[in-house]
Amino acid sequence: MELFLNKKVGVSEEEKALPYYKYFTRQMAAIPHEKLKVLEQPSKVSAVPFEERNSFLKGEDTAYCQIGFGVADNGTGFVCNATYMPHVTSDMLDWWFPWHSVGSDLRYKIWDPEDHYFARADNAAYVCDPSVPVKEKTWGVNHYILEDVGMGPSPLKLCFMRPKDFGYDEALIGSDTCNSMVCAVGAGECAAAMTHKWYNHEDGVMFVSRFWIGYAVKDGQIIKALPEGGKLPVEVPKGLFAHNIKEFSNLAAILPEVYAENKDKGL
Repeated sequence: MELFLNKKVGVSEEEKALPYYKYFTRQMAAIPHEKLKVLEQPSKVSAVPFEERNSFLKGEDTAYCQIGFGVADNGTGFVCNATYMPHVTSDMLDWWFPWHSVGSDLRYKIWDPEDHYFARADNAAYVCDPSVPVKEKTWGVNHYILEDVGMGPSPLKLCFMRPKDFGYDEALIGSDTCNSMVCAVGAGECAAAMTHKWYNHEDGVMFVSRFWIGYAVKDGQIIKALPEGGKLPVEVPKGLFAHNIKEFSNLAAILPEVYAENKDKGL
């Protein structure tokens, strides 16, 4: 499994003419050394169980893994990360998730020029509708994605959900431990439930991620999708952790500029 190839994806001449192409040409932000050390071995402590996900929003999951990856006792995989994003605001992140899913594929490529090929919302009209509050522009929208998380380019359908449909208590959103968030369930080679939350921290935000790998939607409910006794190979969460620490280190570096230059231009 190749985690860091240091080779950028292709771009078209049309993409090169866009004003944000300059972010694609930049050297990607360095991954903090301490996170590369974490990548060397699985965490001895598991992530908060999926069934206790509201304790994650409350910030009451400190007894569990905070930064790392591994395989839980029930065979599912987990990925945990926290990225300090200086000079980034909650509004920027609320804007980013819908913005990169419409328009040019370059929007997704600048996030991680080495691993992101495209992300396309299946309901661009809804995403771009100015009457839809920006925090709701991912709700019920599927993103069709092509990206490489260490095993070559792989397609993914990322089904974003309203938090309450994911099983979250929406009264917890807007708090000191969860200012805002997005959540989704991915349907691809390996199904997974995902949450990114963020909250104010120092002169920016703390961006905190959890992935529960091996969970899927069935009859409107998010359930463990692995067969009884099944166990994911640790390479799966390891590859996703490597990708996560890479892409969000880079997003933290570019987002303030990307937002300032594009926020008033519409989606």
